Amino acid sequence: MEEVNPLVEVVFRLMVWLYSALCFLPSLLRRDLGQKSSSMSLEEQMSQLKARSVGGTPDGPYRDLKSQQKLACFLKAGVDTLDKVFETAAQHYHGQDFIGTREFLREEDEHQANGKVFKKVVLGEYRWMSYDEAYRSALSLGASLIALGQKPCHNIAIFCETRAEWMITAQACFLYNFPLVTLYSTLGGPAIAHGLNETEVTHIITSSELLEARLKLVLLDVPRLKHIIIVDSKVGSHYPRGIRVHSMTTLQEMQARPENVSCRDRKRPQPSDIAVIMYTSGSTGVPKGVMITHSNLIATMTGMAERIPGLCENDTYIGYLPLAHVLELSAEIVCVSFGCRIGYSSPQTLADQSTKIKKGSKGDTSVLQPTLMAAVPEIMDRIYKNVMAKVEAMGLLQRMLFFLAYNYKLEQLEKGFSTPLCDKLVFHNIRALLGGCVRVLLSGGAPLSAATQRFMNVCLCCPVGQGYGLTETCGAGTICQSWDYSTGRVGAPLICCEIRLKNWEEGGYRCTDKPHPRGEILIGGPSITMGYYKNQQKTQEDFFTDKNGQRWFCTGDIGEFHPDGCLAIIAMCV
Repeated sequence: MEEVNPLVEVVFRLMVWLYSALCFLPSLLRRDLGQKSSSMSLEEQMSQLKARSVGGTPDGPYRDLKSQQKLACFLKAGVDTLDKVFETAAQHYHGQDFIGTREFLREEDEHQANGKVFKKVVLGEYRWMSYDEAYRSALSLGASLIALGQKPCHNIAIFCETRAEWMITAQACFLYNFPLVTLYSTLGGPAIAHGLNETEVTHIITSSELLEARLKLVLLDVPRLKHIIIVDSKVGSHYPRGIRVHSMTTLQEMQARPENVSCRDRKRPQPSDIAVIMYTSGSTGVPKGVMITHSNLIATMTGMAERIPGLCENDTYIGYLPLAHVLELSAEIVCVSFGCRIGYSSPQTLADQSTKIKKGSKGDTSVLQPTLMAAVPEIMDRIYKNVMAKVEAMGLLQRMLFFLAYNYKLEQLEKGFSTPLCDKLVFHNIRALLGGCVRVLLSGGAPLSAATQRFMNVCLCCPVGQGYGLTETCGAGTICQSWDYSTGRVGAPLICCEIRLKNWEEGGYRCTDKPHPRGEILIGGPSITMGYYKNQQKTQEDFFTDKNGQRWFCTGDIGEFHPDGCLAIIAMCV
């Protein structure tokens, strides 16, 4: 808050009131004619029922109102594996843009006042691959991997940054039924070696940069590894005996040879087959490999898609979070199912102010102008700091106008109204930080503070919702409805899962607590994974199957359910 001249505030509010009155007359007329208004105040949003306990008991299980009778498993009838998702998309959105990467123009040195020199990049436009081109490329890569000795139902690893080649590799593995072992590109040497040895992979896909900087250092510790496929064209030398290094482009030419014609035949996966073995970040110990089936990802995709209004082929998603994280992978699979474009980026090139972007040139959001975006609190905090730095640099009158508009819009949002004049005159430039077209922004991965969420809802002129899920639940849990602007909550259960609360007597959290039932969060449904790879003891500790055959995961997190069926996180397990 900042002190504002009372006269300026009166003039501002008068102008906005006149504009709002003129714009609001048509909606008042419609209401008089008996048409229902879609505007809801914040109090009405929080009181509108979104989920309820199936048994009527405070411990649950709580389900979305749409799935009270049965949890959703499929988005489309018959499309029950990820290879079918991609095949269907390639047929329906044949020539439409699918995955895009910005053209690299040059790298330049930027000299700082303190004498330091930073490397900056200048990037061009996005270059796109269509759905059909990507499908044929994935088929070619899968056949080439078989020619190189990779077998169906045998694990293959990817250790790579988020990029178009990551998605092509994943789709090739889904098509040919290769369980894909995913490793964070930030993992250290021991964690990398642990994941590769535990899954017994013989083939790995990586980038030349990660090969030289990280993977090369542990090759002697991974005796089963035989083939390294580089997604770019820079193939180095001096690797241990017995390890062959191939470029992806050269490898894809193998399947065209006459002796490899039989490699094009593929074994289709079943819904119960493992699609991904996703290794955790290892922040709390040795990384664990979570076994995610095709049916798990299909269920999560179904639940996530239901919470994104108007999702269609006209949407553009910007992919920059790690694809080795379940949030990003699930989000991109949703986009595939609906024919969206996916433009790839990185945290270092995301916006005009990002660390690798040369001053005066455009970041990825400015060029791509995405309509859909996922973020983590760290990214949101960066945006908040960038905005506040610009506000502080404003002149007195501009800064005063910003705070007036901010507080006014916050008031209107709480009443359920929009503020088109403020959006156009004050928040347009802030919205432009993310390209100016974002209509849905989802935050996950960690709790987002109420203050940051409220700030983003106001300044970005689009709903900024929170979600809650874990790798063990294939990312499924909860997501806020797009029209719910309340803060401090993570939304109602997705239509693909249900949530129970379990008493935690030691901590004093009970399902009978007032005013809200509290306890450990248990998530059940078709999105719950098979458990931890080669770790039966930990699987039995954290997972269980009920008498109806449904799997559940005990999160260790503490939460409470509000009267409208939304979940709030009280404490997260470290």
